[in-house]
Amino acid sequence: MNFKKEESLLANVKTAPRDAILGLTETYVADPNPKKVNLGVGVYYDDQGKVPLLECVRRADEALTAAGIARPYLAMDGFPEFVRAAQTLLFGADHPAVSQGRVTTVQAVGGTGGLKVGADFIRRFAPEAVLYMSDPSYDNHRPLFEEAGFRVETYPYYDPRTRGIRFAEMLEFLRDAPKGSVALLHACCHNPTGVDIRGEQWKDVIKVIAERRLIPFLDFAYQGFGEGVDEDAEVARRFARELPLVLVAMSFSKSFSLYGERVGSLSVVTADSGEAARVLSNLKRMIRTNYSNPPSHGARIVASVLASPELSALWRKEVLVMRDRVRSMRRELVERLKKRIPADFGFILQQRGIFSYSGLSREQMVAMRERYSVYGIESGRICVAALNPRNLDYVADAIAATIALSAAERSKPRAAA
Repeated sequence: MNFKKEESLLANVKTAPRDAILGLTETYVADPNPKKVNLGVGVYYDDQGKVPLLECVRRADEALTAAGIARPYLAMDGFPEFVRAAQTLLFGADHPAVSQGRVTTVQAVGGTGGLKVGADFIRRFAPEAVLYMSDPSYDNHRPLFEEAGFRVETYPYYDPRTRGIRFAEMLEFLRDAPKGSVALLHACCHNPTGVDIRGEQWKDVIKVIAERRLIPFLDFAYQGFGEGVDEDAEVARRFARELPLVLVAMSFSKSFSLYGERVGSLSVVTADSGEAARVLSNLKRMIRTNYSNPPSHGARIVASVLASPELSALWRKEVLVMRDRVRSMRRELVERLKKRIPADFGFILQQRGIFSYSGLSREQMVAMRERYSVYGIESGRICVAALNPRNLDYVADAIAATIALSAAERSKPRAAA
């Protein structure tokens, strides 16, 4: 049957803008260049350029398969053993907020699911709240919170001149934020810059949040990739000790290399146990009307690993191996660039996590993609974890050649008007 265009209810639907990260990967996959390198996607790769299967995960998976466990629906808030393990991993077994029953945790569909459930929760009970995120921030933060109904603004964060944080400006901005606003913060390994709030700086941030009665929402996607598993969690533990309300969205994708299993959690720290119980009832209702309940297998794997002293110890070692490999790739990239160009890329060594804000301009990132098939986000973000001994020299050559070309273009005399 043929319909006239004007008869279709979808005739006016416009094509949505392509996702900055996943869209770039689509272009990369279609590129026929055998030397192509994808530095855009946020995934940890090993020295062979593969997503690793952690040994602790393999053992837990084999044990679960051998046990022949059925696959019933989970409860709305998730697999109980996973929920308890995730909460303990985040806050520690002896944290006062946990022992007092002030924390409620639910399983989520990845870290993104934790952010979305948290966003919906805040939006329902604080509908006038404005959300402030760092400038820049993870590409999915803005659309996710805007789709939840928030007005999203940014607070000063990255300083391209110093390659550090505009910390004084950030605090001054938050001091002027309306009471009840949401402050979205990266617990560690800031995405996309790799530049973190450190040490006692968090004390100042917490003080401002307390004074302005802001709602802190921590995005915690890279536990173990900063300083260590417990060291990285200390930020969330500190917030929970000093504030009556904190939200923390966790992802287990990177730390367990379980990307496709979509394992995540959302924890809400409250003022007392009664408040925590009421919050949980509302989170469960939101989950029920969204995706009903989360998937089970990845959560069972994480719970099995964390419940076993042997596998848990092995997991911590494997996380540190991944962290140290990323650090090694940072050093190797800086050393190779030092041999090729006079520009100082030493700032890359001060960044943490799998990403680096390379300092390359949008034009340079586009040129590097078009000329050398080296793909990175146009903001200049590259995934250091995608580097390996086989592609390091090629990437360093591409960066050096692109910078040299830019310099040559700038030095050309301008045509007379």
